[in-house]
Amino acid sequence: MTIDVTELADLGPTDRRALFDRDAGIDAVRSDVSEIVDRVREEGDVAVREFTREFDGVDVGNLEITDEAERAYENLDGESLEAIETAAANVREFHEAQLPDDWREEFSAGRELGRRFRPIERAGVYVPGGTAAYPSSAIMGIVPAVVAGVEHVSVVTPPADEVNPVTLAAIHAAGADAVYGVGGAQAIAALAYGTESITRVQKIVGPGSPWVTAAKAEVRGDVEIDFLAGPSEVVVIADETANPAYVAAELVAQAEHGETSPVVAVTDDRETAEAVAAAVDEQAGDREREAIVRDALANDASGIFHTRSMSEAILFTEEYAPEHLAIIADDDESILERIDSAGSVFLGPHTPVAAGDYASGTNHVLPTNGLPKVTGGLSVETFLRATTVQRLSAEGLEDLSGTITTLAEAEGLEAHAESVRIRTADDGSMDGDSAE
Repeated sequence: MTIDVTELADLGPTDRRALFDRDAGIDAVRSDVSEIVDRVREEGDVAVREFTREFDGVDVGNLEITDEAERAYENLDGESLEAIETAAANVREFHEAQLPDDWREEFSAGRELGRRFRPIERAGVYVPGGTAAYPSSAIMGIVPAVVAGVEHVSVVTPPADEVNPVTLAAIHAAGADAVYGVGGAQAIAALAYGTESITRVQKIVGPGSPWVTAAKAEVRGDVEIDFLAGPSEVVVIADETANPAYVAAELVAQAEHGETSPVVAVTDDRETAEAVAAAVDEQAGDREREAIVRDALANDASGIFHTRSMSEAILFTEEYAPEHLAIIADDDESILERIDSAGSVFLGPHTPVAAGDYASGTNHVLPTNGLPKVTGGLSVETFLRATTVQRLSAEGLEDLSGTITTLAEAEGLEAHAESVRIRTADDGSMDGDSAE
């Protein structure tokens, strides 16, 4: 299959909708997921085991596998263990830099205001798995929670006759407090409502299948979540200086995630666009998952586009708001300055998206489907709550009293106004002193 280059300016309304109206693909399973969530909420472990048997083909004894994770870590081969430890250390270092400081400041005489930050107490992390290995997702979900100071981090990962030891080792290395061999919608429900075996959490994070995403949508409101993420996606902005093989490699790598993963390249140089298309075709043929890669490239939300100018490429990218944005261009910093909406940005020819996926230190749990327009990826702040703090002196309250009472009375809240007047009355008790 030859990959075509499309003129961006020639796209019609239907084609543009396919590019911009992406979704998480959860509508088809929402009804079934709702039933699963309700059953787990009512029946606890019994329902979890039943759905695990039905969907995963595994008869689960103990749902908790924390000890297995520790043993997997202790028995893992040296090369894999070193990779896990290096990746976890880099992710930990980057997220420690995100920790905010409490602060307090006097804004005017007698008016002291500030903020303080405290972690939530219980977080749940979904780690995709089963027979597959996703140690990177374990690191990305658990480490920020641990760095934030979350007291108890619970991890759920799909069961198998033998859960992948690399994933289990990564879960232990990242610092999870409890690990459960449960996956799918039933795992999300168990975290949200608790069961006899699984501790109820306050927030659930982590990527997963449409069933997992639909379950997060179902329980949102009873528990907080990070966001509803769809298939992984990338946009690559390239100019005439870009190596077409590098651009193609980013598209093929992202397409490897699945046939619904949108992959896009935009360039203002027609020759570069044609070279990228040829390189994509060549590289796809060398991959074990070639069929999946080619299906993703044929997706209506994917394409290689030639633009009339770099400004057109930038405007397209800002509207697209991609999960991953790679900029392989001579003036990448100035291009970046003009783009506000992207989950994670990869600058220059030597910064593949895979670096952020695994080991550079940034988090790969990112918003998709245009959500970077309104939110960022998983971070330490995901697990923190901010409290505002204030202290007024007698003078500070006196200065504000007229403003407060006027607005309170305008809203018909007489007692609000009186709560100020009782403190500012000229009776010698403004500082809370009383005669004895």
